Amino acid sequence: MRHLTPADYTEMPWANGKGVTVEMLRIIEDGALTVRLSRASVVESGEFSMFPGIERNLTVVTGPGFDLRGEGFHLRANPLTPVAFAGDVAVSAEAVTAPSDDFNVMTARHLPRPEVSVLSGATTLPQGGTLALFALGPGSVNGLLIDQYHLILTESSAETEGTMIAVRLWPGAIV
Repeated sequence: MRHLTPADYTEMPWANGKGVTVEMLRIIEDGALTVRLSRASVVESGEFSMFPGIERNLTVVTGPGFDLRGEGFHLRANPLTPVAFAGDVAVSAEAVTAPSDDFNVMTARHLPRPEVSVLSGATTLPQGGTLALFALGPGSVNGLLIDQYHLILTESSAETEGTMIAVRLWPGAIV
């Protein structure tokens, strides 16, 4: 089990210059991105950066949320409701009425899609694949006390307490 805290994360500007991403985890294989977990703030309407060959999943963790609009689709990014979309499609955030922070999962398209869910209270997650658990407040994973925005990575089952986002990736996704 790996325990990452905000001190382990890296801040980087968006490609469009309109914000900052806090990158928690990046896995590169054969020179290509396979997994990225990050957090960002959406403070105004505008275009998202494109990531060809990448599947994206976004969960608003604070704020009222916003609309995601691209060619042929419209999604509402409501608080604590994961939404998925392709990274190689032009997408804009619209109807931004107040700042919202979001948790992002990016995975290479040729790999199995992650399962993303929001947990609350006491939860038991069975073993299977790699689990990434992102705490939205104080909580615990397998008895380890964690604080808001801590990230736990494990290949085993997990007993969780508190509100967190659970991402189940394929086995061995995070070495």
